[in-house]
Amino acid sequence: MRKSTFRLIQPFIVLHVIIIVGIVGYMSIESASFIDALFMTTISITTVGYGEVVPLSESGKWFTIFLLITSWGTFAFAITRITQFVVSGEINQYFKTKKLMKNIAELNNHVILCGYGRNGHQAAQILKAHKVPFIVIEKDVELIQRKLKEGEDILHLEGDSTDDDLLRLAGVERARALITTLPVDAQNVFIVLSARSLNHNIQIISRASEAATVPKLKKAGANNVIMPDRIGGTHMATLVTKPDVVEFIDFLSGEQGHSIHMESLAYEDLPEILKGKSLGDIENWNRTGVNCIGIKDPEGRFLINPSDDTIIIAGMKVIMLGTRHQIMQMKGNFS
Repeated sequence: MRKSTFRLIQPFIVLHVIIIVGIVGYMSIESASFIDALFMTTISITTVGYGEVVPLSESGKWFTIFLLITSWGTFAFAITRITQFVVSGEINQYFKTKKLMKNIAELNNHVILCGYGRNGHQAAQILKAHKVPFIVIEKDVELIQRKLKEGEDILHLEGDSTDDDLLRLAGVERARALITTLPVDAQNVFIVLSARSLNHNIQIISRASEAATVPKLKKAGANNVIMPDRIGGTHMATLVTKPDVVEFIDFLSGEQGHSIHMESLAYEDLPEILKGKSLGDIENWNRTGVNCIGIKDPEGRFLINPSDDTIIIAGMKVIMLGTRHQIMQMKGNFS
């Protein structure tokens, strides 16, 4: 971005330098006023041929010759570069890039999606359906252009996700999560290592193609590792044994389930009057219709369908299920 900015303003810098040289030269050599020096410099650079407003000494004539020769070359260079920018579309691209950088700078608590293949695209659709801000990093320019032509509005960066500078540009220090879906496990391991070193608190979810890569990704810093092929086989088999259950889960997690929402409510987010109270007290306080389907204890273990007399203590998280409206109403009550 800085390089593009310098290339864009370079012709104007050159023009300003030659104008300043001309003004200073005439004011020091011929003791001309600022306006006379500016006028002499302008007619010299543009070669319009107006008469001199300041009588020139021999030194002034030599300086004018020098100014005419150098200004002709620099003026031609500036005009050529400006024309090149306009014809090639670089100016339009510059302002597009500037707008992109502004949008990225405004991102906070977002998700970085590395790779926009089949898995990456599916992840993006779910994030978009749940209104979670995200940015895509993809090195296949043709793939991104094709998606844009199909009408997808995605904030994206073109480049290699393994590049630390590109991760920083995507705001990895401010991101809440990173999802890497690249088909090569070694690249995913490298991205996980880089992201974890740049942001110790970020949630990292990685794809893996081989089972042997899973412990390596965990060791590198991934919070969760997903094997799409294994999940796909399990999903298909479960559709035979428990079709209604699987279809319901798909409904909740898919785009069609945008009105249904599950939310994790931490003990720290509860009002003071509800801390240390039972689950029943929490559900019945300004009741919105939201139901508890599970609890995560301080050790990370899950308790499914807990009883109403379960006491919520520090470190616990309550998993709530309800419509999006109910969840938002519950959050409003607690805040």
